[in-house]
Amino acid sequence: MTKKDDLMLGRIAGEVETVVRELVKAGGIAAGQLLVVGVSTSEVLGKRIGTAGTLETAAKIYAGVEAVRQEAGFVPAFQCCEHLNRALVIERSAAERLGLETVSAVPIPKAGGSMAAYAFRELESPCLVEAIQAHAGIDIGDTFIGMHLKRVAVPVRPSIRSIGEAHVTMAYARPKLIGGVRAVYEPERDEGAGQAAGTCD
Repeated sequence: MTKKDDLMLGRIAGEVETVVRELVKAGGIAAGQLLVVGVSTSEVLGKRIGTAGTLETAAKIYAGVEAVRQEAGFVPAFQCCEHLNRALVIERSAAERLGLETVSAVPIPKAGGSMAAYAFRELESPCLVEAIQAHAGIDIGDTFIGMHLKRVAVPVRPSIRSIGEAHVTMAYARPKLIGGVRAVYEPERDEGAGQAAGTCD
């Protein structure tokens, strides 16, 4: 690893902490809610995805996520690479509480990716789940986390657009707005207001 890489790694944890904190604030992410984390450590180091991942880089990213998790209490789910069908590493207690379907595999850097492999090693009681519907997500290196987000995704523009050499995107989910022109999305101040107008029943 070059001196430039060493300097970059020294900044990564703080930058990840910054953008995850921005996402939590923008989406109002509460304790117990799911936050999916997709990472290509190869892209962070300026290499093509899937070619040069390192556990050292994953450790810095994990530290940034963990710093915010300890404050906000969200449940992180670390996405594996396509070799494990983008399954997710999550605490077993959270998977059981949420009724998530587990799958049998142990992610390693060459099959699952460095980020998932590192998270599997660091979590207290890790397991792999096939899919989730997360309340928010961050994607470092264009790994495509959309399949694991609840509808409807709302993009958040981070103040830091790149972690290392990797592009950063993130989003939180909001409930669907249903109904037509007569639909109301905020509670009426006066509970009797609107009752005289046409009704549905």
